[in-house]
Amino acid sequence: MALARRDVIAHGLTAAAALGLARPAEAAPAGGTQVATSRSAGAMELALLAHAPSTPTGLAISRSGRLFVMMPRFDAKVPITVGEVAQDGSVLPYPSEAANRPDPTNPQTSLLHVPNGVFDRDDTLWLLDAGLPEGKGPPVPGGAKLVQVDLAENRIRRIVPLESGITPSSSLNDLRVDIREGRAVAYITDQGQGEEGAILAVDLRSGRVVRRLQGHASTRSQKNLVKFVEHQPVMLRPEGGPEKPVQGGANGIALSPDGGRLYYAPLIGRRLYAVDAASLLDPDATDAEVAAGVEDLGEKGMTGGLTTDAEDRVYLTLQEQNAVARRHPDGRIEVIASDERLIWADTFWITPDRWLYVSAAQVNRRPEYNGGADLQKPPYAILRVRIDADPAG
Repeated sequence: MALARRDVIAHGLTAAAALGLARPAEAAPAGGTQVATSRSAGAMELALLAHAPSTPTGLAISRSGRLFVMMPRFDAKVPITVGEVAQDGSVLPYPSEAANRPDPTNPQTSLLHVPNGVFDRDDTLWLLDAGLPEGKGPPVPGGAKLVQVDLAENRIRRIVPLESGITPSSSLNDLRVDIREGRAVAYITDQGQGEEGAILAVDLRSGRVVRRLQGHASTRSQKNLVKFVEHQPVMLRPEGGPEKPVQGGANGIALSPDGGRLYYAPLIGRRLYAVDAASLLDPDATDAEVAAGVEDLGEKGMTGGLTTDAEDRVYLTLQEQNAVARRHPDGRIEVIASDERLIWADTFWITPDRWLYVSAAQVNRRPEYNGGADLQKPPYAILRVRIDADPAG
C-alpha cells in the first residue's frame, strides 16, 4: 500500500540519486572561505518514484493507501490516462486497460483525457474527464464527464455528463467533490484553451451543471505574466513555430472544511480567490450576483494545485520555487518545504496520518515548451512532508 511503502521509498531515493534528482551535496569553498547559500524552507521526503508513461498531473490516495495518478492525453500517443501505482513504482491502467482505450465514437464508456481525480468522504474515486483525446481543440461530443469508480470492484459505477457546462474551447482541469448529509456537489475548474476560464458546479443528485464566472478576472489567464520554472521562462515553443506566452485560466481549486467556501486561482496568475460555494448552484443567483461575491485574497505566487486542511489553511504549489506553502486564514503565507526534485509541483493529497503528498509533474519539460524536444525524465517523483493538521474532508 502507498502509505507503508518503505521498500519503495528506499528504492526511490537510490533511483533519484541515479537520475540526478537528489539534492546535491554542498561543495567546500576554496580556501576555507564561507559563502552564503540560500536558506532551506524545510526538507521533503521522496515517497516514491512513479514509472508513469506520461506526465502525471493528478494524484489521489485512498484511505487504505492505494495511490493513483492521472495523465492527461496531451497527444494521442499517451497510452493510458489513469493508472494505479504498484509497489515497485510501475503504473497499471485503471480501472482497466479497456477503459483507458480512447474511443471518441463511444465517449461515455472510455476515458479520453483525465487531468485529475479525487476521493470523496466514502473513499469513492471520482475522475474528471475533459474529453480531449488529442489534448486540444473542441472536446469530443459527450466526452466531458465525471466518472465514479467503485474501488472494491474496480469498475465504473456511474457517469455524470458535463456537456451542458462546457464550450468548444474548454479544458477542464481540477475537481473537488463534496458529499455529506444534505449535500452532493462537485466543483470543477475550466482552464480554457486561451484567456477565458470558468468554474462548473454540478449537482450530483440531479446531474444539473452550471457554468459560472466565465469572463471574470478571477478565472481568466492574467496578461503580461510569465511563469519561471527551473530558472527558465515557461513559453510555448512549438517545433518550427513562433514563441508564444502560456495562457491558463481557472486551474487549482480547494474547499474549506465546512464546504462553504471555494478557493481557486488561474494557472497564469499570482492571486488567490474565493467564492461562496452554495451560490454557484443557487438557481436564484444571477451570474452578476455570484461575481459580486468573489473575494480577492491577495498574492500567493505562481501555483498549480491547491488543497486545504482541517484548519482551513490553503496549501500552495509554488512552482517557481520548487516549494510548498500554506496560506493561513488571516492571510499570512508560510513556506513549509522545498526540494529541487519538486519540478512543476502539481497536485496535493493529505492523508489521515498527516502526510502532505505532492506530485512533480515536469510539465515545463514537455515538448511544446521546448521546441519539440521532450526533456521529461521519468520516473516522476512524488514527495511528501509532515503537517500538523488533518485533511479538510
